[in-house]
Amino acid sequence: MSADASSSPTTAPVAGAPIPSILSPAYRATTIGMVALVSLHAFEALAVAAAMPTVAHDLDGLRLYALAFGGTLATSVIGMTLSGRWSDQTGPARPLWLGLACFVAGLLVAGFAQHMPVLVLGRLMQGLGAGAISVALYVLVGRSFPEPMRPRVFAAFSAGWVVPSLIGPSISGLIVQHLGWRWVFLIVPLLAIPAALLLRPALRQVGVVTAGSTGRNVVPWAVGASLGALALYIGGQQQGWFAIALLGPALAVLALCSWKLLPTGTLMLRRGLPSVIALRGIAASAFFGCEAFLPLLLQRERGLTPVLAGVALSLGALGWFSGSWLQGHQQRGWSRRQLLQSGALLMCVGILATSLAIQPGIPLWSAMVGWVLTGLGMGLIYPSLSVLTLSLSAPEHQGANTSALQLSEALGVATTLAISGSLFALFLDGREVLGYLLTFAIMLVLALSSVVVARRI
Repeated sequence: MSADASSSPTTAPVAGAPIPSILSPAYRATTIGMVALVSLHAFEALAVAAAMPTVAHDLDGLRLYALAFGGTLATSVIGMTLSGRWSDQTGPARPLWLGLACFVAGLLVAGFAQHMPVLVLGRLMQGLGAGAISVALYVLVGRSFPEPMRPRVFAAFSAGWVVPSLIGPSISGLIVQHLGWRWVFLIVPLLAIPAALLLRPALRQVGVVTAGSTGRNVVPWAVGASLGALALYIGGQQQGWFAIALLGPALAVLALCSWKLLPTGTLMLRRGLPSVIALRGIAASAFFGCEAFLPLLLQRERGLTPVLAGVALSLGALGWFSGSWLQGHQQRGWSRRQLLQSGALLMCVGILATSLAIQPGIPLWSAMVGWVLTGLGMGLIYPSLSVLTLSLSAPEHQGANTSALQLSEALGVATTLAISGSLFALFLDGREVLGYLLTFAIMLVLALSSVVVARRI
């Protein structure tokens, strides 16, 4: 296949002409298929989180509870790395289909598991497949959609996460109650395979832009990062010297592997693409770090029910979607750098306002407004970084660079949650308020760092 045929499967909009809809006939099947896969991945993640207490009880697996969550994040690092290399060498079709096969097989293994170790094995397979799929979809966007359309595609991806965020846990509860927890795993393959089949025409049109160089073998570093992330996650659930014994070596392994996996200059915040990739990890760590502790704060310290605490998280998801829609449809001509700086500032204000919920005298509505602002800022940042990564990458390097973008997030979030979780555990002796203050201070520092890094894009 020639370079022109593979890199321009669809006709680019004429300069000055209206941007085509992502649901126009030429793009409809591809858009629906990609958003459906994103939504199913989001639903699976949220639904499993809601069902896991029942799963652990039925399979007598509370000791492996943390591993069932952390394992998917750890193995996704390997899936992302392999998918990035394969997408550059052979096009996104192969890693997408292999990733889908691994994801579906993991769901089936988990759904039919009779023992907790088998279920954990299924979860590890799910993470490997999900990581491969996510990178392949980004490459497919880069090679199927003209650049002016990409912000709207990534806005649609955000919508694909918001809807499951709103209804996923409730639907999961109904499935567990009336059908059994196994169907939380088994129902997703029934929908994922038809969604992926919608992508076959687009995948046939895209391929290898040029004969990509295999470069150095990064698979051992990906495996090392996966093991480091897993040890970090497990260590974050421990206390005392055992936690320190796990966290120290895990952080060292993660730092070394990240240095080898991410583009040169990423950890040094070099201007351009390295700062784009670094910002993804920093901003995501700030947001998801807050999201992890906010429900605990609202329920334990402010007396909210789990349902109302879930509603609070949904407000952040709606803010995220609003910001994502805005960056894809704004008519003011703001540059990506302006959108990133605005989003980072909104996150700083939002996290600061959200953290005020620690004080009993502060009205809860102010914290909720803060969380909406945090989500709004993340909505401006997240898709903008995806657009910039594709724009700043040569077509033959889109796989490797989008893999690095998502690796930055996975490694950053794992590190932040493990460290903040361990620090918070030190104050579970009647000094919880101090623990909350410390963890939210960490997230605020990360958000402030996002403001600085955004200026280096």
